Amino acid sequence: MLDLGSRETVGKDMGPGAGGSSPFGKGSVRKRLCFKQSDLGTGELKCDKYKTGVIDGPACSSLCVTETLYFGKCLSTKPNNQMYLGIWDNLPGVVKCQMEQALHLDFGTELEPRKEVVLFDKPTRGTTVQKFKEMVYSLFKTKLGDQGNLSELVNLILTVADGDRDGQVSLGEAKSAWALLQLNEFLLMVILKDKEHTPKLMGFCGDLYVMESVEYTSLYGISLPWVIELFIPSGFRRSMDQLFTPSWPRKAKIAIGLLEFVEDVFHGPYGNFLMCDTSAKNLGYNEKYDLKMVDMRKIVPETNLKELIKDRHCESDLDCVYGTDCRTSCDQSTMKCTSEVIQPNLAKACQLLKDYLLHGAPSEIREELEKQLYSCIALKVTANQMEMEHSLILNNLKTLLWKKISYTNDS
Repeated sequence: MLDLGSRETVGKDMGPGAGGSSPFGKGSVRKRLCFKQSDLGTGELKCDKYKTGVIDGPACSSLCVTETLYFGKCLSTKPNNQMYLGIWDNLPGVVKCQMEQALHLDFGTELEPRKEVVLFDKPTRGTTVQKFKEMVYSLFKTKLGDQGNLSELVNLILTVADGDRDGQVSLGEAKSAWALLQLNEFLLMVILKDKEHTPKLMGFCGDLYVMESVEYTSLYGISLPWVIELFIPSGFRRSMDQLFTPSWPRKAKIAIGLLEFVEDVFHGPYGNFLMCDTSAKNLGYNEKYDLKMVDMRKIVPETNLKELIKDRHCESDLDCVYGTDCRTSCDQSTMKCTSEVIQPNLAKACQLLKDYLLHGAPSEIREELEKQLYSCIALKVTANQMEMEHSLILNNLKTLLWKKISYTNDS
């Protein structure tokens, strides 16, 4: 049985001026955690931190004490960002974790650089709940700008941080929450927690977190080892993909889900989020063919991306790219990147859906569907009345697809 000992804590429900002198407290712990398959010793680090009260969270006890959090199939082998199918207390989930030893990457490749410093160093012992709220507010202002009610979002984060639901936030819980808030995917899961196409957060321990599982983890139903992928021509690969997809009405329902997710992140309550890796491997769906996002690490706040990419030195437009498809232009007069991303999320989503939807599309709508998809792909952020066009194209596409599948048993 895990003995938490005495924990000095701070009540979350105290007013903005209250709790000024109460420090976050210290938790207790147990053994091993997220690991490199090639170096099991690395796995001891997280549970050691839990044992010494550095981190805490609802998944810690299951992982380090009762051992009811199991790692299954590895979905990613990147050493600084691991993803596994897993089971937590008999519920299927996806386990994701960051490794403390990750190398520093410049913002051209990552918006979440992991410098070679000790994680979980903030907040420090003695930090009051009010001070922690100010830290989180400041972080949100940097990432999101002056968008929406940031104070309300801060309170939501404190609710999430209170993993044991005791109405208080321990120091370990606060350190875990702070580490997780550096990750775009975690922030987006909190902001979009009530949206249908965002996976639900099940729990966390340090910067490891568990999200709901998705039965199908790609738009296409076949996954090959990367060694084999190297030798398959792209044209043949596309043909193979089309052989392993659901029936057309089900594909249409999945596509509608992606269009709805684009709406969710387009000028929501906390600003616009940019989809910077619009790839079939980042999207999945459940047994009802409802789209679920599998990987949202490259969905980033527009405010944050603009601030980081503007004035970056460039020789050509190729130097002004984040992820795989968030592009700005290179100003040749100053040799600096501009801050305006050229292609909106909707255009990239339509590009992804073009082959997916046109293959096997009913003959009576194929021509109109193709026309609408190409109009969508041609959308540019700089176009006049882009927002009006965006809404019109998105609604027309959804209507066309819904009309065709509304009365089919297959959808």
